[in-house]
Amino acid sequence: MSLGPVMLDIEGLALSPADRDLLREPAVGGVILFSRNFASVEQLTDLVAEIRAIRNPPLLVAVDHEGGRVQRFRDGFTVMPPMRDVGREFDRDRESGLAIARQAGWMIASELRATGIDLCFAPCIDLDWGISETIGNRAFHKCPDAVSELAGEFARGLRSAGMVAVAKHFPGHGAVVADSHLRLPTDRREYGLILDDMRPYDRMISTGVVAGVMLAHIVYREIDSMPAGFSEYWIQRELRSRLGFGGAVFCDDLSMKATNGYGTMPERARLALESGCDMILVCNDRDKAQQTVLALNDYSNPLSLVRLARLHGTGQVLRETLRASDEWLAANKLFAKWTERPELQLNA
Repeated sequence: MSLGPVMLDIEGLALSPADRDLLREPAVGGVILFSRNFASVEQLTDLVAEIRAIRNPPLLVAVDHEGGRVQRFRDGFTVMPPMRDVGREFDRDRESGLAIARQAGWMIASELRATGIDLCFAPCIDLDWGISETIGNRAFHKCPDAVSELAGEFARGLRSAGMVAVAKHFPGHGAVVADSHLRLPTDRREYGLILDDMRPYDRMISTGVVAGVMLAHIVYREIDSMPAGFSEYWIQRELRSRLGFGGAVFCDDLSMKATNGYGTMPERARLALESGCDMILVCNDRDKAQQTVLALNDYSNPLSLVRLARLHGTGQVLRETLRASDEWLAANKLFAKWTERPELQLNA
């Protein structure tokens, strides 16, 4: 059975009979895990193995695990600093900043791959315009070139540990105040200004270090009336045609309130897929997830199947072997020091 276009969540620490039935539906292609799904490394490893055993090929297993305040698993994992700290190290010493960005990607991917997880939705390559609290210190930097370099090294670190990069939130989330979890943000800038936000995508795509892109639930009013995740303009014309991206396109969680004005959950899902997304997320609403899955059980896109199949993680080092390695010991010591020190406050 091939991978379907829906990624959804589960409630607990192990699969329930209802979870198993839902994950066997043809429209399901992946599972995203949250902090509520984690009690210990051992439990998480067993849960991922359960999910992977449901289907062949196995469902994609993903998590938001960027570092800083967006790190779902902590006990037994290396606590990672926010990427803004890496950007500040880059300002102090370019080569050191790039090396740390790569180590961060390697550490995150290595520890997740040791549990069998395929994907981390990272890096966040939104520019730090100093406007969005939702993005805030998740951003590497305000300079597009700095973000391009740092995100590229982070992605290479992920890849060296068997995980591909999924960059977000295209075309850029850093210049709006509103939180798309709560309402639909509007970006009023002209196209020429938004080009800066897309430069890191351009660089990562041209260098082949990104396999997935997640769209923003934002309306860029001067360019298109639809939110990016529902926009043929942003997906087909900009991302696919102008930037030449051939990887997987994700629509961010359709349960976010920014999408409420675009129909029922199945209608939103169809809108995103017909606009060019390969996979949509429906989280924290089991009833609507079930409705969406049933509505899409007849959906098929051969190109999407190929793109999604490329996202499975490769290699899986035993956790004990990883933690005994010189590379892990050195990186763990480095990041332990970073998370202990206070955040630097730099003059503008």
